[in-house]
Amino acid sequence: MTTTDTGIETTATSGPPPGASADGATGADLVLIHEVADRLIGAMTSVIEGKADVVRTTVTVLFAGGHLLIEDVPGVGKTMLAKTLARSIDATVRRIQFTPDLLPSDVTGVSIFNQDARRFEFRPGAIFANVVVGDEINRASPKTQSALLESMEEQQVTVDGTTYQLQTPFIVMATQNPIEMEGTYPLPEAQRDRFMARISMGYPAPRAELDLLETHGSSSPLDALTPVTDAETINRVVQSVSRVHASPAVRQYIVDLVSRSRSTTALRLGASPRAALHLLRASRAYAALEGRDHVIPDDVQVLAGPVLAHRLMPSSETQLARRTTAEVVADLLRQVPVPPAAR
Repeated sequence: MTTTDTGIETTATSGPPPGASADGATGADLVLIHEVADRLIGAMTSVIEGKADVVRTTVTVLFAGGHLLIEDVPGVGKTMLAKTLARSIDATVRRIQFTPDLLPSDVTGVSIFNQDARRFEFRPGAIFANVVVGDEINRASPKTQSALLESMEEQQVTVDGTTYQLQTPFIVMATQNPIEMEGTYPLPEAQRDRFMARISMGYPAPRAELDLLETHGSSSPLDALTPVTDAETINRVVQSVSRVHASPAVRQYIVDLVSRSRSTTALRLGASPRAALHLLRASRAYAALEGRDHVIPDDVQVLAGPVLAHRLMPSSETQLARRTTAEVVADLLRQVPVPPAAR
């Protein structure tokens, strides 16, 4: 491994992606996770009001080492959620405004020839940050969207045959509007599969919207938000989460769920092995947020919708019936029995 003039580490081979470590979270692990989660959730809910479940899922994805897709109609706070998480962590943050003229090199970086030094120098793109906020990701061309594939899966970027390692922690929080289709390019299946979870903000309750007018009417609470944790602490939390115990029965339950999604007539594309791995990692993080050192089936059931639904492709019959993939996942949860040993 070498270091370039830009301070970015390079390597000829890819490093191991974040994954599950040996089971056995300690009491110190759980204390650390709980303390950091409390600070993050408290800071985020001071800005994102009335969306406790959304904030909790966002923190779960962060602690699980995944990426988050926020999909909803305009004006409900998608970008605000992403910016709030970024502002809450003392880490490097970059924002990418996806547009049709955005180039892949704007995302990954480019090698430029330095005439004085008579050699090429790498100029990092916007992806080189701990928290990357991608606004309206489906407005970029498929070629530019594909520039994210390697970075989201392997935490590295390859430009002109040289591989550059990304910083850790690393999370991409992308937003998209599913209503307005003009001038957009739907994310391909391979891209959607890189996101650990997809969430929707939804409209606020009347009381929460009234509070929104009072708190955001003259200024944004985001302006007063200060970091409550840092990148090094988040790295420790991610490692602690990976040690949360998942019994063989719980892992079998996850495999049964994704296997059923591949055989049901309601879908023409079921969940991938990556989806099963993401569901396990997210369930570990959720269990730790609940104060447990082990995963239970309830954790899997809570996260099955956010983790699986965006990866699935409905059959023509399901589309004609105007049923969503989230409803199909709910059916799978009712159909697949929980192994007795996992209860």
